[in-house]
Order: sequence, then C-alpha cells, then structure tokens
Amino acid sequence: MRGKVKVWRCLWNGRLGCTQRLLHQGPDTLEELLDRHIIAKPKNNEEEDELLNRRRLTSTRREALSLYRDIIRATRFFTWPDSTGLLWRDILRDNARTEFEQARFETDPEIVTRLLIGGRQALHSVIDKLADKQKQHIPKDPQH
Repeated sequence: MRGKVKVWRCLWNGRLGCTQRLLHQGPDTLEELLDRHIIAKPKNNEEEDELLNRRRLTSTRREALSLYRDIIRATRFFTWPDSTGLLWRDILRDNARTEFEQARFETDPEIVTRLLIGGRQALHSVIDKLADKQKQHIPKDPQH
C-alpha cells in the first residue's frame, strides 16, 4: 500500500502474547465499546413508563390467554345438558368468552391482576368440585 501508513496496535491476549490489528478497525477503549454497543441512550420517564406498561400488558395478556385456554379445556368434562337442553360445556364457554370480552380493554394492572387471580381460583374450585362429584359416582367395589 503506497502512500498509506498503517497504524498498528499491540493487544495483549493472555497466552498467545501480543497480537496486532489495525488501530481504526474498532473501538480503541473499553468505554468506546460500551458506548457504541451496550450502554443505551438515557430515556425520559415517559418512555420508561410506556416500556414498563408494554411489558406488563404482554405478561398479563399471556396469563389471560393461558387462563382462557385452561377454562376451555376444563369445560370438556361438562357433557350433560341443563334444563333447556343446552350442554353445560357450551354455556360455560359462552360465559367465559363474555367475561373475557368485558375485561378486554381494562388497563389498570391491579384490576387485571385481581380478575386473573379470581378467574384462576374459580377454575380450580370448579375442577375440584367436578372431581369430587366424579368420585362420588364411582361405584365402590369392596373386592378391589
């Protein structure tokens, strides 16, 4: 390379000793490296609040979807009809869908958490009661 001067920098890399690289191929100091790649620009409080709210919404959204799926799975066991002839499975699914739709646009984290906890407790209660009823209907055979 005529007319161009290469500037080399010696780097200590432990066992291998000194290796050389061009000075302008990357950051010169650790601080420059951190500034370029790791340290984020300071954000104002509004941006931090918005990011925190987004994270909360995605986690509560995930929890709500999980609860809804668990409710749908649990309703499979309600195969008997009510007095009007509709299956309890369908009634319970419609009610769950209605309640989730009513709470769909709720943004207060405390209310959303309360709804999720209440829904989860109600689901566990219903499953426990269903299991107890199933145990009562199992014929008790003294020989087994």
